[in-house]
Amino acid sequence: MATTQPATRSIGREWGLLLVLCGAIFLEGVDVSMMGVTLPSIQEELDLSAGALQWVVSAYVLGYGGFMLLGGRAADLLGRRRVFLFWLAVFVVFSGLGGLAQDGWVLITARFVTGLSAAFLTPTGLSIITTTFAGPRRDQALLVYGAAGAAGFSLGMVVGGLLTAVGWRWVFFAPVVLALLLLVVAVQVLPPSAERVRGRFDVAGAVTATGGGVLLVLAIAEGVWPALVGGVALLAAFVVIERRTAEPLVRLGILRSGDLLRANVSALLFAAAFFGFQLVAVLYLQHVLGWSALETGLALLVVGVDSVLAPTLTPRLVARFGLPRVITAGLLLAAAGFGLFLRLDHGWGYWELFPTALLLGLAFALAYGPLTIVATDGVADAEQGLAGGLLNTSFQFGAALGVAGVTAIAALGGTPLEGYRLAALFPVAAALLAAVTASRGVPRRSA
Repeated sequence: MATTQPATRSIGREWGLLLVLCGAIFLEGVDVSMMGVTLPSIQEELDLSAGALQWVVSAYVLGYGGFMLLGGRAADLLGRRRVFLFWLAVFVVFSGLGGLAQDGWVLITARFVTGLSAAFLTPTGLSIITTTFAGPRRDQALLVYGAAGAAGFSLGMVVGGLLTAVGWRWVFFAPVVLALLLLVVAVQVLPPSAERVRGRFDVAGAVTATGGGVLLVLAIAEGVWPALVGGVALLAAFVVIERRTAEPLVRLGILRSGDLLRANVSALLFAAAFFGFQLVAVLYLQHVLGWSALETGLALLVVGVDSVLAPTLTPRLVARFGLPRVITAGLLLAAAGFGLFLRLDHGWGYWELFPTALLLGLAFALAYGPLTIVATDGVADAEQGLAGGLLNTSFQFGAALGVAGVTAIAALGGTPLEGYRLAALFPVAAALLAAVTASRGVPRRSA
């Protein structure tokens, strides 16, 4: 009995820890996704131009995508508890600042720093899971964690619509309340940070990687093509530096794993497809059909079915068919859902949109969590922050690519509806490419 009670307490503490980390990744997913439906309200009250409004989204992506690798490395070197608690507090402060903003530049600054905090929180939280849980419990924890992240992405528009109906500032204030609760509990349940790992930051690598990432996100999100040249040049310099330094920011050998590469490319393409679809869907529903932000959010509520299926059905499918097959099936379901959306027309109602939303919910349930497992499996504990940083960098670059891609394509249409129909092809193509990439990891049956 004496040995059973400590073991039970240990397991209970682990799952309490998982609850906090799932809350954090859910919060980050919601924070990214719900912004789309509230942008028209923000633009009207703050009198923002179309260019300034785009920066409300792009500033977050720049902070998130540009600093992710640095965030993962900081977690490995400085201690995961320290990094997680500090940047969760930063998230609280600057999300609140966004809600209080009276000028566009204040809101854009707040969004950039909020994205920066997410760049440190996300790989840190993932690495805490992968170094705390072991064996089958690790995969189970990652599937639950992935379900929470997917639920955040898929329910973000619903939450954003509900909050915007009350007032757009609640899109910023509501995350503050949740983040404060998580911060209080995290202080109690996060394991102590290990002693700082001996080593130093690869300053040159950090500067070139972060600068290259920021410039690439800027080029993709805003179409600033000189930034593309600068970003590629800085990343080329980064590779040279990493090959020569004794303590690199990114050990290039980690990229030799075929599974890790496939997971990251698939994640990038899946994010591009989803965020591209999200933008087209919101603009179509509100500008063509005249739906409100609340109606738009509620119409996509069924996407949240992934939050129920991911921790219940997905583990059984993975156990029976393996990770690559489950991921591929999820991505094919996404492509099918986006394909059904190609029929969009002036006369659409809720039931025409329902099949696409349902298939997307199923796709998230099957793909998101398993991709997280594949991207971190077999990586040493000391590099789990790096692996998490790579995966989430892929997601963020994918989001920027998707938004930029559909925006550019939609401009080719003669009318808004024609433009949205053309742009809707992008998510289909991106999801199919993701499925092809993931399928390369499916074992072939012997003859």
